[in-house]
Amino acid sequence: MFAYIQEQDFDQGELYAQLQSQASAKTIGNTGAIVTFTGLVRDFNNAGDIDGIELEHYPGMTEKALSTLIDKAIERFSLTSAGAVHRVGRIYNNEQIVWVGCAAAHRQAAFDGACFLMDMLKQSVPLWKKEFKGDNSTWVEAKGSDDAAALKWMSER
Repeated sequence: MFAYIQEQDFDQGELYAQLQSQASAKTIGNTGAIVTFTGLVRDFNNAGDIDGIELEHYPGMTEKALSTLIDKAIERFSLTSAGAVHRVGRIYNNEQIVWVGCAAAHRQAAFDGACFLMDMLKQSVPLWKKEFKGDNSTWVEAKGSDDAAALKWMSER
């Protein structure tokens, strides 16, 4: 299991290799599937074009919340390993912002684990986002669709 909050970009291949290595080192259960997701910064919002986003976090608290979420996913979906990386700071359009990976004995558990992590991340990991265009920036409010996605997992036990 790993959880990183960082400013620098990440290498998907290195993260996959780390996840696979951890999963194959487990003595309980075999890994038969790995699912990963990489999120990119979109170049638009409801009002039009943007130049990118800026994410702020609370050091220590944000990493702990991400680690706790990953632990929950491992337990809930019987994952052999899981990991996540979320960038903070100024991130421009089309750059990588988030990566999650889940390893499991079977593909459905790996897919469900990855979806759970992405849906719950927005609800349980303290990150604050601003969108910017030129010298102007605006804080982004939570979306109802993100709340609904998280609520789905909370009602499915």
